Amino acid sequence: MKKPNNESVSTNKKRETFSSGLAVFFATLGSAVGLGNIWKFPYLVGENGGGAFVLIYFLSILLVGMPIMVSEFYIGRKSRSNAVSAFTKLKANPKWKIIGYFGVAAAFLIMFYYSAVAGWVYSYVFKAINGAFSNLSNFSFEQATSIVENQFLTTTESLYSPIIWQGISILVVALILIGGVKNGIERITKTLMPVLFILLIISCIRALTLPGAKAGFNFLFKIDFSKINPSVILSALGLAFFKLSLGMGTMITYGSYFTEDNNLIHTSAKVALSDTFVSLLAGVAIFPVVFTFGMKPNSGPSLLFNTIPLVFSHIPFGNILIIAFFILASIAATTASLSMAEVPIAFITEKWNIKRKYSVIIVSLSTFIVGALTVHPSSILGHVTIFGKNFFDLFDYISSNIILPVGGLLIAIFVGYFVNKDSVLDELSNNHKLNNSKTITIYYFVLKYISPLLLLIVFLNSLGII
Repeated sequence: MKKPNNESVSTNKKRETFSSGLAVFFATLGSAVGLGNIWKFPYLVGENGGGAFVLIYFLSILLVGMPIMVSEFYIGRKSRSNAVSAFTKLKANPKWKIIGYFGVAAAFLIMFYYSAVAGWVYSYVFKAINGAFSNLSNFSFEQATSIVENQFLTTTESLYSPIIWQGISILVVALILIGGVKNGIERITKTLMPVLFILLIISCIRALTLPGAKAGFNFLFKIDFSKINPSVILSALGLAFFKLSLGMGTMITYGSYFTEDNNLIHTSAKVALSDTFVSLLAGVAIFPVVFTFGMKPNSGPSLLFNTIPLVFSHIPFGNILIIAFFILASIAATTASLSMAEVPIAFITEKWNIKRKYSVIIVSLSTFIVGALTVHPSSILGHVTIFGKNFFDLFDYISSNIILPVGGLLIAIFVGYFVNKDSVLDELSNNHKLNNSKTITIYYFVLKYISPLLLLIVFLNSLGII
């Protein structure tokens, strides 16, 4: 018989945890590493002046990303609960549960369109394996550009093709999540993250042998301080927060699966630095190619989907590299999707005390139905606009520009001002087994006085107020 509808109905059950610190690292890194590293980071670097943007991005990670990540880890492991019930477990005012509900809402909104982009990447893997890009080398650079833009980027071969691929991407994630924390999330991320690094390094090595390698490398790492302006700073701040999967309940949920001996601050630092390293490797793989073929680094969102097939088709063993690169991108999309879907799955499972596989089915079907109906140009509601935005852009705007920064701001305020400081000290020091009191002091200062201010600026900028 089902228990009453309360916030935590599964406290009598032993909760799954990750098996080791390495498993924790790969799972949380898998959450942070996504298409934002392979797709969004490079094109934003291209649009915002190269190395100057990278510098501001790194500072943003230190001042916003890591403090919020540590705070989410604290909430998750201290409560051992989902993103909503966590605040009940911490005996917080019920109003603070809005943070958890924001996370569940953001996870759904992002999955509606992120699964569509993931499906797009999956389709590129299939096209690359079938040799769809191999013939591009028979055309001039201008002709090949036109073919990529008109044939592949618009996916005109079938009105239903993007919807089918979105369904495939959701199905893959669902099959993994049904396995649970250890047999699903942990097993897959421990396997896929090393593969991702290997494929990315192979792509980098080949890119660095191209004639434009020096120009691409300099663009990515040479800091021109004249390029730094308010727009660059705000863009870097927003990306740093979004890239680490913060404000959407993922790190609270994953934190609830952490082992008791895990060093939360060290894990945060390793994940943030490794995630940044992956982003930089993606830049190293892309920008030498861009400069070798005289393309513009500020090509925007099409930089990945346009540039990679185009230029790799014109170099030896290019088709193999195309396959490797889009497999790499599909891995990133899959591991990030796992963490997003886990937020509502954990919430539904624990709130209504139902079996995990049914929660996975509910979340997966909801994501597919809403996504299939709204986010594609060929969808029934694909051409409907609200406030001048189609559903794809609307879901992205509401989640990225409103819910995530507000959620992050509330987390900083909650842990910084409303949680007993001794409780934070005990959890972050593993009950004083770790000698890290000075690090915790620095974290606490940044969380209380710097992170909230920067997040408020990001939020106001996203609304067009500043």
